[in-house]
Amino acid sequence: MSRIDVNKTYKLFIGGAFPRSESGRVYEIKGANKKFIANPSLASRKDLRDAVVAAKSAQAGWANATAFNRAQILYRIAEIMEGRSEQFVDEICALEGVTTKAAKLQVEEAIDTWVWYSGWCDKLSSVTGSLNQVSGPFYNFTAPEPLGVVAIFAENKPSLLGVVRTLAPVLAGGNSAVLIASENFPLPAITLSEALVTSDVPGGVVNILTGKSAELAPWVGSHMEIDGVDVAGLSKKQEEELKLVGADNLKRIFRFNSENHPERILSFMEQKTFWHPIGI
Repeated sequence: MSRIDVNKTYKLFIGGAFPRSESGRVYEIKGANKKFIANPSLASRKDLRDAVVAAKSAQAGWANATAFNRAQILYRIAEIMEGRSEQFVDEICALEGVTTKAAKLQVEEAIDTWVWYSGWCDKLSSVTGSLNQVSGPFYNFTAPEPLGVVAIFAENKPSLLGVVRTLAPVLAGGNSAVLIASENFPLPAITLSEALVTSDVPGGVVNILTGKSAELAPWVGSHMEIDGVDVAGLSKKQEEELKLVGADNLKRIFRFNSENHPERILSFMEQKTFWHPIGI
């Protein structure tokens, strides 16, 4: 007896849950062979607002977790991805049209990226903090602290690695994230969210939207609760337009040339200086 295929529904990931877009909109994704694969949700402005509310609510708890605990959770993501590597490989092959070997290498590099950034969580303060020399009976310390809510426009290709190498450094620094997946290659990002939800990542710390970057970018730029933006997946023109509307709340907007580098973490952190009187 033949059976009906149970095809996967690719939803949004907001606040630790998997809702459909409030607008009910979807759009078609085809593979490298031009065959239909899925209809992921087409995120709206309301979906973006919901994602930012969830990220804002979760950010303080994530930032206040110990650095070692954040490192454990990022490493746990790598563990869960290792167990689901075959699914990631299948999606990458279907979307990008690459060989199985190339897809496996991409998945392995994505997993290794989580491990690499997990190692930085409890070392940032030691490497970038300082005990400052001051004139007076005071201790003066400088240490990095999270920026807040960071929006990420993921790279188009590589479809999985492009998500991980933008998301991991944001989380390592104690920020929460609203990630807009690649418009044409979004499926690995949603599958990653299914790994995140079983990796002890608190609900709301990561929120993933699928849809049109050109539609969402102006709303990201004008949203006053978004503190920073990684524009890896935007065109230069879209980046300039976002910078114009993002100037009102002095958003930090970056496009990185490096791959795995502490610069990616520190760009979305602030150096805070503490003064404390020296006791008798």
